[in-house]
Amino acid sequence: MEPETTSGGGATVVGPPPAERALVWVGFPLIGAGAGWLLKALAGWAASLPWVPFQGPLELAASVPDPYATIGSLALGIVGGLAVAVLAEQDYVRVTVADDQVTIARGGSSRRVPRASTGAVFLDGKQLVLLGHATDELAREGGDLPDAKRLQAAFLAHGFPWMPADPHQDEYRRWVEDLPELPAGADAIFRARARALDRDDKEDAEQLRQELGRLGIVVREEGKRQFWRPARR
Repeated sequence: MEPETTSGGGATVVGPPPAERALVWVGFPLIGAGAGWLLKALAGWAASLPWVPFQGPLELAASVPDPYATIGSLALGIVGGLAVAVLAEQDYVRVTVADDQVTIARGGSSRRVPRASTGAVFLDGKQLVLLGHATDELAREGGDLPDAKRLQAAFLAHGFPWMPADPHQDEYRRWVEDLPELPAGADAIFRARARALDRDDKEDAEQLRQELGRLGIVVREEGKRQFWRPARR
């Protein structure tokens, strides 16, 4: 996919640069092949050292004769490199901006936000954020985002309200338990989300973010710390 193109419908697609994708799909398999060859070359030496762990697999690898050992190690390295490339591909974010909506895709999932519902678009660190007119959060997507300048140009070209920063960043407060301003049930969701952040469960944390959004709470985090603000009714 090209990094930025205009389709027949007039939409602008912003994605990863072709050179970067080529580097990922060629570079990682080459690195994997090199690592496989190196491990094969060192297997016999490492097996001779009694303090090195995995003696059984090392001795087995050292006992395989050439050219089978070399071919096998290179093949395993290339497969490992391709697996890393697939993971990198899944982390790419592709943004398709049209006059009436924006589609944000990452991995196998995507979401659409109508232009008429959008009150602000900005980057919050390494995340793309779209807010509604009531300052509620319509979308927040992290991952391997396209270049900020290309994103800005695409949104502005289609009339979206691009902002240089979060216009409500001064309204956030640190979450602590039992704040009287929070609606009923919010504390339990915040506690569950804190546990999800501690175990790095991004999917659960995102679902709980959406639950807070339904209560009129916009939440963002800095590391494991959660900050919140109310959406304006």
